[in-house]
Amino acid sequence: MMKPTTAKQASARLPLLGITMGDPAGIGPEVIAKAVVGRGLRNICHPIVIGSFPVMERTIKALKLKLKALRVDGHERVPWREGTVAVLDPLEHPLGRFTQGVAAAETGAASIAFIRKGVELAQLGCIDGIVTAPINKEAINMAGCGYPGHTELLADLTNAKESGMMIIGGPLRIMFVTTHVAIKDLPSLLTRAKIEKAIRLAQLALTQLFGIKKPRIGVAALNPHAGEHGLFGNEEARVILPAARAAQAQGILASDPMPADTLFGKAAKGAYDGVVAMYHDQGLIPLKLTAFGTCVNLTVGLPITRTSVDHGTAFDIVGKGLADPGSLLEAIKLAAVITRIRR
Repeated sequence: MMKPTTAKQASARLPLLGITMGDPAGIGPEVIAKAVVGRGLRNICHPIVIGSFPVMERTIKALKLKLKALRVDGHERVPWREGTVAVLDPLEHPLGRFTQGVAAAETGAASIAFIRKGVELAQLGCIDGIVTAPINKEAINMAGCGYPGHTELLADLTNAKESGMMIIGGPLRIMFVTTHVAIKDLPSLLTRAKIEKAIRLAQLALTQLFGIKKPRIGVAALNPHAGEHGLFGNEEARVILPAARAAQAQGILASDPMPADTLFGKAAKGAYDGVVAMYHDQGLIPLKLTAFGTCVNLTVGLPITRTSVDHGTAFDIVGKGLADPGSLLEAIKLAAVITRIRR
């Protein structure tokens, strides 16, 4: 095995990014193969796939791509050659037979192994960051992993004090207070502490990851017309405004709660550098209207760089050659930009 090249030693070169395969039964292998084929990433980064080597080979063959998988045993920087992709397979034993498009404990366990290896290499400084293809929540739970997704797992693996999900698409950068929760539960889940954390993480992302010195952060209201002085709800006065004012007192350029139907339009036109959304669809609807297929998930608060696709394993189209690599390409590009800013 060659002596590993550390990220510090490679600072003058293109970033070395580990692309984790995600669930092998999903579209992760396909979007990776499509993203790395050809010259698209040549001047952006050196990619190394962290996943099942046999699965990568089979995927390339099925897609009939002019691409060859090169097995690497360590995390050395493999010289880029057109039509090749380096693959590091961390599995002790090759994956057994599995059915594409079906959740299974074996593929769920493999997807977790890929993530653990990527985090390990990033923490050691052997790679500059990780870009993750989608995992399947049912499959990882079948494998005994009780995390709801990447964000929580990565926080534990890196001992992050606090972290959160920001989605980037087109002109919008959105941090979320809550994500996958029922609408009926929102009023009780929105607390001043959670909103302050989201504003704080948005400030961290915009300054440290995007290089904006004094970012302007728009804070979305929960209710129509920002509650209309209590006529349509009191969450604005009760928790959102106090959280925004606390952030303002710390020097953060956060707005008072603004009606969402106004705020996102202003943010899209450049009035704000980022937005704090109260819940999943409040932020994802405008994001996907403006940048469907190219949105990127960024985990904020980690000691390593991690970006991801903003879609799932898409079991319904696996093996049909229909998966769009657009989101993965954007995730790779963003990770490369962030690693340069963080150096």
